[in-house]
Order: sequence, then C-alpha cells, then structure tokens
Amino acid sequence: MAQFNDENLKMYFYENRLKTFEGWPFDEDCACTPENMAKAGFIHTPSDNSPDSAMCFFCLKELEGWEPEDDPEKEHKSHSPACHFITLKKKVEDLTVEEFFKLQKEKSKNIINKCDEDINKFEEAARLKRAEIVKLGK
Repeated sequence: MAQFNDENLKMYFYENRLKTFEGWPFDEDCACTPENMAKAGFIHTPSDNSPDSAMCFFCLKELEGWEPEDDPEKEHKSHSPACHFITLKKKVEDLTVEEFFKLQKEKSKNIINKCDEDINKFEEAARLKRAEIVKLGK
C-alpha cells in the first residue's frame, strides 16, 4: 500500500511541510511566511523560474507569484475550495482512524485526477505535433 508509506504520510504534519521552505523569499514581515504557508498545507516547490512556487501536499494545487500581503489560507481556499485538508476542523493528530482513511481516500483521488490532467495535456500536445508533421509531409 504505497499511499501509506512514510514519504506520503509525513507531509500531513506541519513540521515536515515547514522544513520544505528553505530559501522561501518571504520573511516574518509578510503574511506568507513559511510558518503560515505550512499551516495552510503548502510545501515549497521552487524552480529556477519560480522561486516562490508552493503546492498543497493534499490537493496538489500549485500557486506562484506570491505577494507579501497574501494570506496563504485565504489563497488556498480561494483557488482550491474543495480541498479537504484546508477545510479540516481538527488537527491531523486528532483524527480517528476512519476519518484519516477517508481523508487519504480523497488525497488518492486528487493524485489520480492530477495524473489524468497530465495525460490529457500530453495527448493534446502529441495531437498538435502530429498535425504539424502531417502538414510538413504535404
């Protein structure tokens, strides 16, 4: 059961999400501090072009272009209102086993949906490339 391995479970905990924010460009004078980002479920996923990219470990929503005054929880709810993690009423540590399994089921659905989106993007890119190649052959 790969979805229950340590790597997949550790991001449920604030401390582990917080550790990902090394090099985060916003500090204590901002609303989007590493602490607030981690509390809102985000992990830091920087790239060369987007040093402020962050993704919810649960719903996989990626956001970038953060401004110092952006509230991570409000932004998360605004861009991903159906995220089950951001709407939790309890701390993860206080969930029952049944509640945790239901939450993990929703996370698995998010992963599947993200894979479907990636496959659709790939298929569309392949379709467009094929059309270009066909045009060159005429």
